Amino acid sequence: MRVLGMMSGTSLDGIDVVLADFSRDPDDPGTARAHLLHVGEQPWPAAARDALRAALPPADADAETWSRLHAAVGDAFADAAARVFAEHGSADLVATHGQTVYHDVRDGRVLSTLQIGDPARIARATGVPVLSDLRSADVAAGGQGAPLAPLLDQLLLGADPRERTAVLNIGGISNVSLVGGEAPAGDEAPAGEAVAAEVIAGDLGPGNALLDAAVHAATGDSADHDAIRARTGTVDPEALATLLSDPFYARPLPRSTGREHFDGAYVSRLLGDEIVPAMTLPDLLATLTELTAVTIARAIRELGASRVVGSGGGLRNPLLRARLAAHLDPVPLLDADALGIPADGKEALLIALLGYLGAHGLPGTLTRADGTAHTGASAPVVLGSLTPPHGLRDLPTDPSDALPLRRLELATPQ
Repeated sequence: MRVLGMMSGTSLDGIDVVLADFSRDPDDPGTARAHLLHVGEQPWPAAARDALRAALPPADADAETWSRLHAAVGDAFADAAARVFAEHGSADLVATHGQTVYHDVRDGRVLSTLQIGDPARIARATGVPVLSDLRSADVAAGGQGAPLAPLLDQLLLGADPRERTAVLNIGGISNVSLVGGEAPAGDEAPAGEAVAAEVIAGDLGPGNALLDAAVHAATGDSADHDAIRARTGTVDPEALATLLSDPFYARPLPRSTGREHFDGAYVSRLLGDEIVPAMTLPDLLATLTELTAVTIARAIRELGASRVVGSGGGLRNPLLRARLAAHLDPVPLLDADALGIPADGKEALLIALLGYLGAHGLPGTLTRADGTAHTGASAPVVLGSLTPPHGLRDLPTDPSDALPLRRLELATPQ
């Protein structure tokens, strides 16, 4: 089955796309292979991107704004899909995450989540059925709706009993999946067999969100590219201590967050309207970089990982990467690319995988030992809604496609 996965994160720096052919290993149906036909990024139309940034929290947008943006984001994703299909051939399914505009967390519980991007416009433009709204079913089952990456992380990196791997993604928000390794001694298992450790996952805190917001507010630029400004600044220890006192960091995993919490006014709320203007922009950026590095490293150390495999735009920030590596030492920080996983396309690959699973009625979250999902939902559920409803009725299927997956192997473009 050929699926186009499309993903845009909170940084709004582009629409990531992965076109992948999924098939089952005939000798081991629990293993699927994903032949990556195209991994890339499509640009956001400037007008839609700017309108989204203007409407995101703490802005007070109304229903008219969100309705128009729902259509505009749908058109942007439709254009991105059409360009990929024109260059690389069509697909059986488009799986789209859309654009998160609100993730409502109260006292650690997710009350609602909203991703916009009209799937009907994508289906109309491409002639291909669209699976969208990938988080709502998990939230309806009592889950956090995020992160969804642990499913992919477990299938790719969770089979090694020797490595307890923290799979880290730093986008606007940072998140982690702890996969692989063996459960502590004493857990029940058949004689002579080890018990695989359970997957632990959740959002860790701000990745690029606060950095990007500070730069945009001060200069109009979208980001501090290559940390040019932050590298000339000095960390303010008092400001850092205040930011680290946020109760969010004490909540247990699984947990989730977003721009609703770490919004453009977050730093001023915590530090005060007098302190932030008194700091130079380089000092503020250096402090926020250290905040991201410290919060990620503290969480990963508490999880007991033996290695960290990283992806996402934050790892292209040389100062953030250096500070994170220093705080993690002696635990090594590795690039996903070095392990054959496309770092820049990993989230879009996840969305394509969720499309493949959803099309065959398979859950998009992992089952824990007590029967709950890794997101905290009461049980793993099938994710997504299909547009049009009959879109996949003619899809050729094989009985093996309905079997649970244990492993995913990647074949990259030559």
